Amino acid sequence: MGLLEKLGIRSGAGIDWELTPTDTFAIFESWGGRERVRNQTERFYYFYIDNWAPPAKLCLMERGIKFARVLAHVKAPAELIDRCLAGQGKSMFDQSYAINDEIKQWLLANAMEAADDSLIEPVLAPREEEPLACDLPGRDEPLPPLATCTLRSAPAVIQEEDVPAIVRSHNFFDSQYNPEGRFSSHLVNNGDGKTITECVTGVMWQRTGCDITAIRNVHAWVARLNAEKYAGFADWRLPTMEEALSLLEPEKNDKGLHLHPCFCLGQPFIFLADERKPGGYWFIDFKQATVFWASGTIPGGFGRVCRTA
Repeated sequence: MGLLEKLGIRSGAGIDWELTPTDTFAIFESWGGRERVRNQTERFYYFYIDNWAPPAKLCLMERGIKFARVLAHVKAPAELIDRCLAGQGKSMFDQSYAINDEIKQWLLANAMEAADDSLIEPVLAPREEEPLACDLPGRDEPLPPLATCTLRSAPAVIQEEDVPAIVRSHNFFDSQYNPEGRFSSHLVNNGDGKTITECVTGVMWQRTGCDITAIRNVHAWVARLNAEKYAGFADWRLPTMEEALSLLEPEKNDKGLHLHPCFCLGQPFIFLADERKPGGYWFIDFKQATVFWASGTIPGGFGRVCRTA
């Protein structure tokens, strides 16, 4: 059984070996470039190297107009990936790289027609009807004594050297910058099936979110939520770095995320409201329990909104 078939991809689909990460924004985000992109439902499949966080990963991407998701990580030999990266040079602003012919030939020999299961790590796709159990106390129940604090809610431009101080400012847990940190949060169930509130900071959170996409689409999605008064409110926004860090928990839950299990697993990393200087956008990764930056376009990120309650 071939790789695409193992991942449940429709019959007849194939890998586009010519498609590279640098092609995708013009082709798919702006409806441009290739005549063969006929409609919003058409899907393309290509491999690329994700070098945003070590170690670099060989990824299989499913891409379409206004649609993107990583389907699997392929465990190619590290030396093949290293040679591919070395041959392309380093970029300050984007760490998504095209594969070279050596990796293509390795994939054809080891992962395409008779895929070795040990080499393939499927990326769990969001389930549209994931059961969201919520064993939190209700919002009308008495609160324990809490030392409340106010976190920054306005977007900012943050340099990498500023991140450690931000993480330590409220002793947030972060696996990279403050692994011994502990922030005492207190979540309550708002009873609407959509939101919870963190009572120490006074921030209300969406429990689900949007699928992976570019930053401009995330902003448009937030605007739609506000226009529709999602959960009865019209002041939803992307969280700041501090607000997102307040949710991180030292231990992974059963979904593999450093979050309370009341949150959906479909948003393993999300855009933050903050931009990076000299370029890029900040994210928080709930699987790795840390903040990172990326371009915001390829492959983009997931979204989850919050508001000041």
